[in-house]
Amino acid sequence: MEYLQHFLYPSSFFASKDPYVVKTVLGSCVAVCLWDKRLHIGGINHYMLPSWSGNDLASPKYGNIAIDKLVEKMLSMGSRLEDLQAKVFGGGELLDIGGVRSSTMIGERNITIAKIMLEEKKIPVVGSSTGGKRGRKILFFTDTGEVRHKFLEKREF
Repeated sequence: MEYLQHFLYPSSFFASKDPYVVKTVLGSCVAVCLWDKRLHIGGINHYMLPSWSGNDLASPKYGNIAIDKLVEKMLSMGSRLEDLQAKVFGGGELLDIGGVRSSTMIGERNITIAKIMLEEKKIPVVGSSTGGKRGRKILFFTDTGEVRHKFLEKREF
């Protein structure tokens, strides 16, 4: 099958009824992939920070906004919450200052917001690769829900 291709930049999301392979690269950022097992359609987001504080623009840069926007988009395409399943990737702690782990733990907080929000929406997480000290490149197939990923060495960023 010939797939349309889309590169997903940070602070954005993408969903389509057409079969796409969506590529993105993650460090401390997290990507949530949603797939509708009934309609065989999918969507993905790529967020940088866990929660919007209400101070600046409510953008998909923030996990709580990005997840809500992706779910809304999937519902607008005919999905039902009970037909959605999720896969979560990223959230690595790549900032290593003299062997000391970054005190901000952005990656860990990004993973946590995904788990909390998906649980609240009763969307099961059926696969994940999160945490660690390396980045990831992922390929998400919107028509099957398949995700291929590989770990990256720091020089690949």
